[in-house]
Amino acid sequence: MHKKETVTTLSEQAFHVLRQDVLSGRHTPESKLKVDALQTLYGFSSSPLREALSRLVQEGLVKSDERRGFRVTAISPEDLADITKMRLVLDIPALRESIRLGDDAWEAQIVASFHRLEKIESRLAHGPVVLDADWSQRHRDFHRALIAACPSERQLAWSMSLFDQAERYRHFAARNRTVSKKKDEEHRTLMKAVLRRDVETAAVLLAEHISSTQKNVMAAFALQAKQRI
Repeated sequence: MHKKETVTTLSEQAFHVLRQDVLSGRHTPESKLKVDALQTLYGFSSSPLREALSRLVQEGLVKSDERRGFRVTAISPEDLADITKMRLVLDIPALRESIRLGDDAWEAQIVASFHRLEKIESRLAHGPVVLDADWSQRHRDFHRALIAACPSERQLAWSMSLFDQAERYRHFAARNRTVSKKKDEEHRTLMKAVLRRDVETAAVLLAEHISSTQKNVMAAFALQAKQRI
């Protein structure tokens, strides 16, 4: 029994570290994920790594092919458009319900998560930047806090899964951006609308915020294509 629990713990550890490195772009899109190389990199045995890779396949972050092994899923404008569409379908109703049902503790968590995010965003440079794990977690925490009062656990789980799916694109856009950062201003304006319980304004702002990621990524794709010429 103890051995089984240890393997489960190692598998969970392997999953989280590998997942973070895929989301952050350390393992680039379409790159091979060879188990023996991952063993050397992370220090896990093959069993927890294979289990972690299988879970990432289920999430759509990794592709599996019997002949070619594991490979990081490619990024594309079409994939991001699909992610964005589904985020709008799930997140906007979740925000509306949260504003209607949220209590003082919900509001306090939004303020606290925004404060933590703002502190780390204030240290980000203008122009191209590499987003680290701390920023990713604080950004996720803020968006999770906004919709946390939504009573549907499935809706919340699906929403955050899509948020994570978009993470690779946020990192890609950040590394290739040429304009000044303004996401901190968007977050503040969105937070204020939510806290004053302005449902319609908050819904519009969140939709614009989600869609702006798609626009930034498309600009990054265009810049990358131009650089290849």
